[in-house]
Order: sequence, then structure tokens, then C-alpha cells
Amino acid sequence: MPDPKPRLLGISGSLRKASFNTAILHSLAEAVADRATLTVFTLNAVPPYDGDLDNATPPEGVAALRRAIGEADGLVIASPEYNYGMPGVLKNALDWASRPYGKATITGKPVLTLTASPAFTGGARAQAQLNEVLVAVAAQLVLRPQAVVASVHEKIRDGRLVDEATLTFLKAGIDDLLRNIARNASAIRQET
Repeated sequence: MPDPKPRLLGISGSLRKASFNTAILHSLAEAVADRATLTVFTLNAVPPYDGDLDNATPPEGVAALRRAIGEADGLVIASPEYNYGMPGVLKNALDWASRPYGKATITGKPVLTLTASPAFTGGARAQAQLNEVLVAVAAQLVLRPQAVVASVHEKIRDGRLVDEATLTFLKAGIDDLLRNIARNASAIRQET
């Protein structure tokens, strides 16, 4: 029996209903459906981090986030850039996801990051900040050229990424993520 398709979790750093980053994740889910399942997770139900609530029964939105990360083989995190950085809602979600340190479901998880912005920089500063946080929480970053989508407002139509060159580049990033997942699975099989 062939291995099931890898399960990817797409996390959008934007809460907006018409979010460009969420649209990119949905477009990627369709584009890679033949080789992976990509489920999009939004952060609307994740409350602000509160150490007093970080216990055996965290808030349901946090439990859902941690569960979704734990069930995924890899993550695709898409972020806008707000004031030269990643949005607070995404940093907050990563703070929740990183607990307990060293045993969190995000620890060692392969992660592909991308940013999108109407600016010509495509959110490059937010991506640098996002990657730094992911290294700090011991996630496994996919090493590849930076995936930034500049002038994103011109590349999204009817809630879908329509720029073929951008979609092709992002699909190559998914391929790199899938290779990391396969390498990890092979290493685990060799150890057992």
C-alpha cells in the first residue's frame, strides 16, 4: 500500500476575510493536491498568550492550534508585513505553539515560510523576523531562496493567486518542504 499523501498545515498570519496570505494558501492547497493535503488554519480563535492559562487545559483555540500542528507533517506559514514586522497575531500563535519548550508540537516540525505584501519588498522584513522566531522555537526551516510575494494585490483575483510565475515558485517551495518531510521520515525508519 502506498504511503498516504503528506499532511500540510497552512497558517495564515492575517485575520482579514479577504486576506491575500490566506488566498495564497488556498491556491497552494489546490495546486499541490495531487501530492499533499494542505489544510488552512486561521488564527481568529487563538487568544492572547497568558501564562496563567498555559496549563493542561489551555483555551480551546490554543488546543486546536497545537493539535493541528501535531497532526501535520509540515507547516506552510504565510504572513503579511505590518510596520516592518510580522503581525502580532502570528507571533502570539507561535508563542502558544512553542510551549512547553522542547516538547511543543512545533519543535522539529519542517516549516516553509512565505510573506506577501502590496509593497515591492513583498514582506521581506517580516519574513526575516518570522524565520528568527521559528529558529528560536526549534522548528525546522526549509532552506531555500526567500519566498516573498511583492505587489500581491495585483496577483490575487477572486480570492486566488493568479500569477503563474509566483505560483510556480511557491510550488517549488512546497516540493522542498515535501523533500524535508520525506528525509525526516526516512531517518526515523532507519533508526527503528
